[in-house]
Amino acid sequence: MGSMISRERAVELVEAQLAKEQPTWASASRCELAVVSVKKHEFGWAVFWNSAEYARTRDRHHMLIGSGPYLVDGLDGSIHHIPTTTWMSRDWEELYLRQVRGDRSRDPVAREIRALVESDGAVAAMHHLRRRAPRLSPEQAQAYVAAVRGGGEPSEELAELTRAEELFRRPVIETLAGPVQ
Repeated sequence: MGSMISRERAVELVEAQLAKEQPTWASASRCELAVVSVKKHEFGWAVFWNSAEYARTRDRHHMLIGSGPYLVDGLDGSIHHIPTTTWMSRDWEELYLRQVRGDRSRDPVAREIRALVESDGAVAAMHHLRRRAPRLSPEQAQAYVAAVRGGGEPSEELAELTRAEELFRRPVIETLAGPVQ
C-alpha cells in the first residue's frame, strides 16, 4: 500500500472522476464541475466539489445542492461518494468503516459497558445495556457483558444488535473508483 495519499494526489483523483462524470452533469444541469475545498480526515481526504461557477464566485445562485463530498481513502486512493445526509450524521465514519473497509471491530458500546462493569458491576451494566440496545434479549445482554467483563469483545452478532438500526438504512456510501496503482 505504501504511504498516505497526498492532498495533491487526492485532488487529481477527484478531478479525474469529475471529468468522467461531466457529460452526465452537463446534460442534466448545464454546468462544469470543480473541486471547491479539501479537508484532511483520519480516513484520507474529504474533497468537496460543486459547479465550477460556484467554485470561482462563491455565489450561492450557482451552487449545486445535496451532492455530498467524495472521500479519497488515504490508504489506497479509492474514491467514495458520501451523500450529504450521511455526511451530516455523526455516524458516517462507522458506516464507512463497515461498508468500505469491512471493519467490524469498532463497537462503541463495548467500551462504555466495560467501564460500567468496572465501576457499578455486571448487573448495572446489563440494565444499562438493555436500555441502550433494546433489541438484545436478557440472555444476549448477559453474554455481551460476560464477554466485555473478561476483557474481550462481544461477538459480531451481539455488537450488531447494539447499533442503531437507522444507521444501516441510510444511503449506501458508493465506491466510485477502486484503489489506485
